[in-house]
Amino acid sequence: MHNKQSKVEMLLNYQDLSLTLQQIINTMANQVPEDGSFLPLMEEFYTIQGEGYHTGKAAYFIRLGGCDVGCHWCDVKESWDAELHPLTSAEEIVEHAKQHPAKTVVITGGEPLLYNLTYLTQKLKEAGIKIFLETSGAYPLSGYWDWICLSPKKFKGPRQDVLSAAGELKVIVFNKSDFEWAEEHAKYVSANCKLYLQPEWSKAAEMTPLIIDYVKDNPRWEISLQTHKYLNIP
Repeated sequence: MHNKQSKVEMLLNYQDLSLTLQQIINTMANQVPEDGSFLPLMEEFYTIQGEGYHTGKAAYFIRLGGCDVGCHWCDVKESWDAELHPLTSAEEIVEHAKQHPAKTVVITGGEPLLYNLTYLTQKLKEAGIKIFLETSGAYPLSGYWDWICLSPKKFKGPRQDVLSAAGELKVIVFNKSDFEWAEEHAKYVSANCKLYLQPEWSKAAEMTPLIIDYVKDNPRWEISLQTHKYLNIP
């Protein structure tokens, strides 16, 4: 019996070692584990939320690398290639987030829903942290969220599961046709979803007056501005 137990224990130890080695191999190859225990972290920083419903609130931002939506006006194109950003354990990300006074995290990208975010958000919840998501909605929803900001893009449309769960719909206005496009997507969010129109930064001088007039004529919409750029903060 003793020998049999030893063999079983040896097998279990071998399996554990194999899993550990495979995880190391995956990490070295920059392959994100399916459980999301490691994620490509582009940057993390403590700042003031600059746009949308939570404008003006302190939050810790976690920016994940990887995006195939490809907005030509994206201001963080360096986030697109996930392989440029080191795989970081969820535990390490959570420990960093816990160091700041505001117990609120914004997970953004890139496109964070490229990955399974259940593991990371569970660990953040266990640490007593509120979690907000910024997403284009192009990939299946995963994770536990206190708030979801959906900012759909024409290049790769949002899924209905994300539309239904969104707390806010934030449409970037680059040209006049975006107003009609915004209304089309507003049909698919919940009745309580906040609706925002935000001028694309490089077109703000041209688009902001049009947005003002549109919101005055359609008061269910509100204006979102990138206040962090005016404040010169991340």
